Amino acid sequence: MNHRAIRAIYLFEMARTWRTLLQSIVSPVVSTSLYFVVFGAAIGSRINQVEGVSYGTFIVPGLIMLSVLTQSIANASFGIYFPKFSGTIYEILSAPISYFEIVLGYVGAAATKSIILGLIILATAGLFVPLHIHHPVWMLAFLVLTAVTFSLFGFIIGIWADGFEKLQMIPMLVVTPLTFLGGSFYSIDMLPPAWRTVALLNPVVYLISGFRWSFYEIADVSVSVSIGMTVAFLVICLVVIWWIFRTGYRLKN
Repeated sequence: MNHRAIRAIYLFEMARTWRTLLQSIVSPVVSTSLYFVVFGAAIGSRINQVEGVSYGTFIVPGLIMLSVLTQSIANASFGIYFPKFSGTIYEILSAPISYFEIVLGYVGAAATKSIILGLIILATAGLFVPLHIHHPVWMLAFLVLTAVTFSLFGFIIGIWADGFEKLQMIPMLVVTPLTFLGGSFYSIDMLPPAWRTVALLNPVVYLISGFRWSFYEIADVSVSVSIGMTVAFLVICLVVIWWIFRTGYRLKN
């Protein structure tokens, strides 16, 4: 394995984060803090508890997942799209580095940035509401698994997109609505039976449910199902990326 090449891609992508610190870290943290102010303070004061947990505390896992999902996709998609846009992708493809190592460098950097952001938001949440994590190891496991999975998904979007409009289309029109409708701010058990059945078709429900369980031991669906759905989506992303490099889709033309 070409460790130097992986390290070069990884460090280059991480350096881009520090050059755009306001956009990469500060902006998502400030936006999430506003959610705490609006939903936690204004709306939370009118809602006593949700499944035995105060509303402000209840929404913490959902807000962390909202940021991790969107930033994982954004970081990975832009990371691989920009070399395509500038034409430097051909230098990467012709270098003595395997496709696996390319993916490892870009996806590893995107996932690392999302995990750091998630931990910063978690620390910020502690300034607004009292937190107690029942299963910290599982919390970290869900955080890493989600960041890696959606970084892979973002990598696919970055290769598929042939313009900046398409680069933003799926995150804005698909992922963000699914996250808001996936139980970020409520339990799907609060929905009528028909709408609860519809909500279970949303894959983000399983991510947020499993992540919330690691905090408060409450979940909308079984934890094993949450893990299984996330791993299944990760495998699908890996298969799609394997197919992309095998066929050269949107890479060699």
